[in-house]
Amino acid sequence: MHTRRRGSSGSDKPATDENPEWSDVDVEDIESRVVELAEQGNDPSVIGLKLRDEGVKGVPVPDVKLATGKKVTEILAEHDARTDLPEDLRNLMARAVRLREHMADNGQDHQNKRALQNTESKIRRLVNYYRGDELDEEFTYTYENAAELLEETQ
Repeated sequence: MHTRRRGSSGSDKPATDENPEWSDVDVEDIESRVVELAEQGNDPSVIGLKLRDEGVKGVPVPDVKLATGKKVTEILAEHDARTDLPEDLRNLMARAVRLREHMADNGQDHQNKRALQNTESKIRRLVNYYRGDELDEEFTYTYENAAELLEETQ
């Protein structure tokens, strides 16, 4: 978005619409493990990685959506285990807070000054996207709001 580079290539998920037969875990077991991992403080992306690597009762779950028919965030919403902020927005806010603190100590760091501007631009764009659904209608991004919200979630 803010660079002159093209996207980086990476591996794609297999094009399938059914769960593999070697991963025959019960849907309720998967959902309870997702809620348990969320209560331990894990983000939805980390929950997916742990289910893929560790599995449920020793059986790996390659794709939660194929196994349950629901995304991890949908499962968390059903069980009221969802976080206040979306994961991508929270990560960007944490980065902006770290950059702002760095800039307070290192005022001549022009490269990170630009990085802070780009990060805050991405945050404002995401806030507009989430406003009304995931966030309040009156929510606006400021450094003080971000620092306060991040203190509450930790």
